[in-house]
Amino acid sequence: MTIRTAENIYETLVDGIVAGRMAPGEPLVEQALAEQFGVSRTPVREALHRLEQANLAERGARRAFVVRRMAPEDLAELFEAAGEVESALAALSAHRMTEIERRTLVAIVDEGHACDDPAAYGQINTRFHEAIKAGARNTILASTLDELNLRTSSWRAANFVENRRRLSTSRAEHRAIADAILAQDAEATRRLMRSHVASSYVVLVDLLARRLP
Repeated sequence: MTIRTAENIYETLVDGIVAGRMAPGEPLVEQALAEQFGVSRTPVREALHRLEQANLAERGARRAFVVRRMAPEDLAELFEAAGEVESALAALSAHRMTEIERRTLVAIVDEGHACDDPAAYGQINTRFHEAIKAGARNTILASTLDELNLRTSSWRAANFVENRRRLSTSRAEHRAIADAILAQDAEATRRLMRSHVASSYVVLVDLLARRLP
């Protein structure tokens, strides 16, 4: 129960931070949050530590948590690293995915093309990337990507909520990546995945710029 409660608190805080409802530097006070969510301080503490791991919170004065200011250059490094790792996984998937896995990937892409709801598409997007990661069959690269995704996944999801045009460009990029995998073209898959991750970053830079005073 505590773990699930911490997860719910974490997701609520992530939504608030990424959507801009919680400003950089805003205090994240354990007791106040515990009262807000009607829980003890234990699950709140767990959620705050997860936020710190995800680079969405940091220690301020007296070691108290505050919402972290995410500068474009911070995101650039994260997305560059994620793009390099994920493009390597995608290239491996082009050779290692089974035919069933390839067809499943195409079905996910088709589902995404029929979806106009940003939140629902965000979940489809996650399934698309998870399918490619699994198809690569490299646990070391996969675990490395998981660590990077902890820091980038919330920002990627914001792409579709904050910029509806990103839905259409993401659909086209997914289709191109899936086609390259079907053709077993590892280098094209690598290049397209790297570009796909970079496109997410470009949308977020614009989002952050619009929030600056």
